[in-house]
Amino acid sequence: MKTHGNRYGRKRSRAVVVSAALISVGSGLAAAEPSVHTIPRIDERMTVDGVLDEAAWASAWSMTLDYEVEPGENTPALAETEVFVYHDQSRLYVGFRAQDPNPTAIRAHLSDRDNFGPDDAVGIVLDTFNDERRNYLFMLNPMGVQFDTIETMDGHTPWDGIWTSGATITESGWSAEFEIPFSTLRFQRSEGPQVWGFDAVRLYPRNLSHQMGSFARDRSDNCYLCQAHKIEGFAGVSPGRNLEVVPTLTASRTDTRNELPDGPMEAGDSEFDLGATLRWGFTPNLTLSATLNPDFSQVEADALQLSVNRPFAIFYPELRPFFMEGADFFDTTMNTVYTRMMRNPAWGLKLTGKEGAHTVGVYVVEDDATNIIIPGSDSSAYTSLEQSNLATVLRYKVDAGSRFTLGALVTDRKGEDYLNRVAGIDGDLRVSPRDRIVAQILTSSTRYPQQVVDDFDQPSGTFDDWAAEAVYVHDTRTWEWWAAYSAAGADFRADLGFMPQVDYRYGEIGGGYTWNATETSWYSRMQLLTKVAHTVDQSGFLLFHEDVVQLTVEGPLQSHSVIRPSRVREGYNGQEFDFNRVRLHVCAKPNGHSHLWINLEGGGKVDYDNTRAGDFFNIDLGGWYRVGRHFYIEPGYTRERMEVAEGWLYTTAIGQLEASWQFNPRCFIRAILQYVDNEFNPDLYSDGRGPEDKNLFAQLLFSYKLNPRTVLFVGYSDNSAATRDYGFTKTDRTIFAKIGYAWVL
Repeated sequence: MKTHGNRYGRKRSRAVVVSAALISVGSGLAAAEPSVHTIPRIDERMTVDGVLDEAAWASAWSMTLDYEVEPGENTPALAETEVFVYHDQSRLYVGFRAQDPNPTAIRAHLSDRDNFGPDDAVGIVLDTFNDERRNYLFMLNPMGVQFDTIETMDGHTPWDGIWTSGATITESGWSAEFEIPFSTLRFQRSEGPQVWGFDAVRLYPRNLSHQMGSFARDRSDNCYLCQAHKIEGFAGVSPGRNLEVVPTLTASRTDTRNELPDGPMEAGDSEFDLGATLRWGFTPNLTLSATLNPDFSQVEADALQLSVNRPFAIFYPELRPFFMEGADFFDTTMNTVYTRMMRNPAWGLKLTGKEGAHTVGVYVVEDDATNIIIPGSDSSAYTSLEQSNLATVLRYKVDAGSRFTLGALVTDRKGEDYLNRVAGIDGDLRVSPRDRIVAQILTSSTRYPQQVVDDFDQPSGTFDDWAAEAVYVHDTRTWEWWAAYSAAGADFRADLGFMPQVDYRYGEIGGGYTWNATETSWYSRMQLLTKVAHTVDQSGFLLFHEDVVQLTVEGPLQSHSVIRPSRVREGYNGQEFDFNRVRLHVCAKPNGHSHLWINLEGGGKVDYDNTRAGDFFNIDLGGWYRVGRHFYIEPGYTRERMEVAEGWLYTTAIGQLEASWQFNPRCFIRAILQYVDNEFNPDLYSDGRGPEDKNLFAQLLFSYKLNPRTVLFVGYSDNSAATRDYGFTKTDRTIFAKIGYAWVL
């Protein structure tokens, strides 16, 4: 389902190099019925080096990628690509020969896995349950850097499989080999032959970002997997014992300066923690995961976001491996499961899988901290209880025919004097190849401790309420239109999710037209959209109204430009304000080594701290550059300034710099600097804030990954703070190390 800009908490997938939107492009012509191809079983294990010189490849099933599907619409492929597939008892093997008319133009760089950027790449799509709803995507660039994810109709879910691969650049192009153990996949439980959905793709970035595929695709069909090839075979294949045990040892020490700026840096205690995670595929289609004293420390620093004059809680993506595994099983149209609400788990159990038409996901986690977002109609608050809780999530879905999915969800979070429980049903209905309806209805029951009731003016005792959402989308290769409605009662709470707004009723309607490129077009795609969105609280008071027109142009140098003027009417704290705004986005990849972007936005805005109108201007710019195969640098800068009738109000700025040296696909050293500078006019605030506060975060990390779970991390990080009264002073410093080893049995 496409998303269209609901600003009030709808879940969004992060953009990645390869996404469901990229893979699912096609033509305006009716696609042929998917063909079925037999994959041979050949009991010969290859040497995975990217050179297709084993005898087994001559007997493998083979095909060619004959179509350019992006930006061309089933036009002849720009370069020849051969694909070879076979399997043995416990592994799937895939080989690619990617010819290139100009091999010197191949874009290939070393990077960490899942992060090779707009390089050349080849990949396979596997719909192992043949349900045409969910697939694995495995990709490889010419330097042997892996990318893998799980895709659904709504985007992708980060996922890390353990598989082996190799690639090599040749005089005529490049070649690649994939060896994917069946223990990495989840598939149908069957002794006989199985049918899987299958596609092979090649990314070919030059002046435009081209994609080539194995079949002609229909952009007017909202089911990409329904058009994919079918491959048949795999009778009696086995994932083996399908047991993975990952013990971890983490060590850290944090020194802290409690009095700024002249207090001493007090040495912290050295801490050593043993943990373990177990994954057991007790059938090919069901997986049980368990973790004890897990290491959930993040070696990946969250990307900074502006927080000044933002009334609602800020969303940060999940980065912790235990919660990322199988996360797509718990997705719903409303964001009712947000695992970062679980801050300090002591242990966890999780069961995920699919049996026939039935999909199930269950996890139970004991969390030693209880974080709570207190939602409202025009802002949210945050608190943390000094008590543990037991969090349980139950998710069930059933496929009703080939295009309908019905589901149910229960979340339960219980502490000493705290309770939040949510239950609901939902449906995903592809009523035609061009029309889709997604809907969900929820009810909640909540009880807060008396301190939360008093501090945040919340209902006492146990209180209940409801929430619902429905979205209709009509989508073809040229025309699209949509309508959406969502609402939440004032007392609805989803404390295991991310729903910082309640007490609202939201409606949206919109449509658009897409111009697809022809052979003589200077652009690769243009799109014009318009929408009207309207939000009121449950009493009918206006919260937000927006009239939008948006023009998007994709063109040479892999450029992407958006201009978005809008007329806004906003209600806050009993007052209404009228604004004009405009947003401009431009990005381009002028060559294989660089990417540049700039976002500009300005117009009217509410000063939420003082309930008055003002004008703001926001600039966000950055890029990345690769020097040779190994070195990567990415600077970024965001700045926002706001003025009100009385004068300048605030300026907030964020600077980020990341640089890394990638020794090989498994090993890198990386430095990160993050800088925040908030300046205020204290005379225009009534809360006694100072004129300026600054923060500086620095991290140096060495990383070695034999595979996604056999890892060694060694690092150092520190934080510094400054005000108008004193310069940057270190507030804390941490040294840390982690080692983990995945035993795959």
